[in-house]
Amino acid sequence: MTLEILRSDLLGEVPHGFFTRRGGASSGVFAGLNCGTGSSDQCEAVATNRARVAEAMGGPLHGVHQVHSAEVVVVDGAEQTPRPKADAMVTTRPGAVLTILTADCQPVLFHDPEAGVIGAAHAGWKGALGGVLEATVDAMVRLGAQRDRIRAAIGPSISQRAYEVGPEFLDTFLAEDDEAMRFFANGQDGRYQFDLVGYGLHRLRRAGVEAEWTGHCTYSDPARFYSYRRTTHAGEADYGRLISAIRL
Repeated sequence: MTLEILRSDLLGEVPHGFFTRRGGASSGVFAGLNCGTGSSDQCEAVATNRARVAEAMGGPLHGVHQVHSAEVVVVDGAEQTPRPKADAMVTTRPGAVLTILTADCQPVLFHDPEAGVIGAAHAGWKGALGGVLEATVDAMVRLGAQRDRIRAAIGPSISQRAYEVGPEFLDTFLAEDDEAMRFFANGQDGRYQFDLVGYGLHRLRRAGVEAEWTGHCTYSDPARFYSYRRTTHAGEADYGRLISAIRL
């Protein structure tokens, strides 16, 4: 099956893509393009999937050991082994392919076309609240980018209608960001629905960056996307990871 790659018009002609699960070699609960080396999928299948992505992107893949932080790595050579613990990468190196793995969290790809700087960030609720998006923008600026030229696209992520949280979750956000209340809608039994993507767009735009979401919900489309929350609700043992990539 052919790989399915979603793209953002906002990022223009820079090679990039939010890969769905279609076109991969994995089977079972991982069926499709599972690129998560930390999953319990067969190593050979994951390696095959990642090789297909590398071929589609035209270069070797760079990644980090994602830990829901605001840490950003500058890619200026071969991929580090072991992968550094971080949740974003930036580079000016031609041919470098920056990748992020997600399964409900926001994959965010960045580009300043004039400066020749790209970035990629993994922004779940912890990372977004902790400032990983702003940290990525700051790192790009240090490499020569300008905020008003940076464009950012958020790929497939869990949507508000599928993201139910408790009152303690809301309290955590309000303790750190008094503008966050508008991203919570009332749910059932005293719970709330959190708009992760809306919050990500808010943080990006507040940082001076033009941004958009591709409009795809990971939870609601099992044929195309992996979802940690959907897997949890289904009682499955593990889940696949989607990959998003950008190359200079």
